Amino acid sequence: MTREPSWYEFQEDIKKHFDSLGADAESNVRVQGVRTCHDIDVLVKTRFLGENIIWVVEAKHWKSKVTKAQVLVLRSIVDDIGADRGFIISVAGFQSGAFEAANNTNVKLKTFDELKIDTKDLIEAEILKTYYKRLSLLEDRYWSHSKKLRIEYGLRHHTADYSMQFTGQQLLTIVRIAILAAEERNYPIDLNSFLEEQKGEKIANNFQQLSMWLNLNLNHFDEKLLIGELEMYRNDDYTPDTEYRNRGYEKSTTKLMANAIYNARKDRR
Repeated sequence: MTREPSWYEFQEDIKKHFDSLGADAESNVRVQGVRTCHDIDVLVKTRFLGENIIWVVEAKHWKSKVTKAQVLVLRSIVDDIGADRGFIISVAGFQSGAFEAANNTNVKLKTFDELKIDTKDLIEAEILKTYYKRLSLLEDRYWSHSKKLRIEYGLRHHTADYSMQFTGQQLLTIVRIAILAAEERNYPIDLNSFLEEQKGEKIANNFQQLSMWLNLNLNHFDEKLLIGELEMYRNDDYTPDTEYRNRGYEKSTTKLMANAIYNARKDRR
């Protein structure tokens, strides 16, 4: 069986890396730009927060270092096809002029190992933004209902009830703490909310475990809210306070509580 050339294997390894991150990656692609067609080693397409993202990757499995001229060529390609970012991945490294040409631009110069670390961090950061957005939307809905209604429709326990079956503020606080820790890559993350209805594990040792926990618990919270709000509507109790955000007291309290608990945990480590 004929072995593929090293440059081809290098290019395909880069493609597979982006595939593993859930992006749509193609190798050896011809793309029509505004001015001309371009042959792209690896074209990466994905979506973050509803926005289409396009990255152009040049795989340089060369014995010589990448030059300034080659960076300028990629910059023109990125501009011509309207890509968001360009990468040159080099085995041999880069000349100083190449770094100067890439400085303060949307073209990044990386080794393959650096690419794997940086893109993983970037994608994790973008995913955390989506979780934070979901959290904010759930908070808006939760705090728009009075304390009396939250107790009556199972969204929090009564102050005299110590069973801790479920209380929205507790879960919101733990989710905030988890996102704060993940942003600083401060694993393992303690996820114990001490609620009877908590879903998933109580410790996240990595981003994948945290992501699974966030999905389980945010989905559970969303379901609780939906059921409660439907019952409110049926009983003519659905009167959300759309002006509560102007007060900001309750939501700010949750943020302050999460920050205080997280900082205390960091100090104990």
